[in-house]
Amino acid sequence: MQIAMVQDEILPAKELKPVYFDRGIYFGDGVYEVVRSYDGKIFALEEHLQRFANSLAAIEIAGVDIDRIRSRVHKAFDAAAISNAKIYFHITRGSAPRNHVGDANLKPNFFLTVTESDDDTEAKTKGIAVSTHPDWRWKRCDIKSLNLLPNVLARQDAAKKGCAEAIFVDEAGLITEGAATAFFAISGRTLQTAPLTANILHSITRKFVIKASENIGLEIIEKSLTPQQASRSDELFIASTTKDIAPVVRFDDKLIGDGKPGKYTKLLAQEFGSFTV
Repeated sequence: MQIAMVQDEILPAKELKPVYFDRGIYFGDGVYEVVRSYDGKIFALEEHLQRFANSLAAIEIAGVDIDRIRSRVHKAFDAAAISNAKIYFHITRGSAPRNHVGDANLKPNFFLTVTESDDDTEAKTKGIAVSTHPDWRWKRCDIKSLNLLPNVLARQDAAKKGCAEAIFVDEAGLITEGAATAFFAISGRTLQTAPLTANILHSITRKFVIKASENIGLEIIEKSLTPQQASRSDELFIASTTKDIAPVVRFDDKLIGDGKPGKYTKLLAQEFGSFTV
């Protein structure tokens, strides 16, 4: 008889609920998105859904109706009645006994949560510390997959150092991005960030940050930095769906500027806020 053990309980494998056979648990075989709302309005949903569709196509999960996903997001958001919410959703290839090769006829599994957004006002006003960490991730970080163990380890390491984020550095000694954020540097009136290649996530927030930078008259350079270059920058900041723009005032124990959020980072945060109204 095939059996399973859940905690200390032994039971026939055939009695297990499908969730225990989810390929997302076994292999991280799925993709996800995180969307947020401001004052009752979901921000940039269409951009997130397009990236979600791109990720699904990249790992060949077929048969997902994006219009239905959109409807589910709105239905859940309305039911939660949380004005400033974080909406997480993922799709896995489906549930089946563990086998690296998935059955082509598997039905994808969908999961979604709506929770309060975790805005950290103090981080935005006073700035945060970050620390560098080797980029141990796979080579297709442009796919927003469920394979996040390297990100988890990096952020745990940062937390032990009293830092709010880990900044990945690849084998060439170049900064790619944060473990859960996009990374930016400002020198003079120039904004610099890594180019969109397969080794970083094609961040939705990054798109709006660049638009905000253009609006306030900054020159934009899409070129990777070394940690040494970043530490000598006038200003640093990270950006993500859940954090918006957060100033970085300490980089690997080195103060950035005068140790306070810089003027252009503040202007960018204000300009970004105009997109969410």
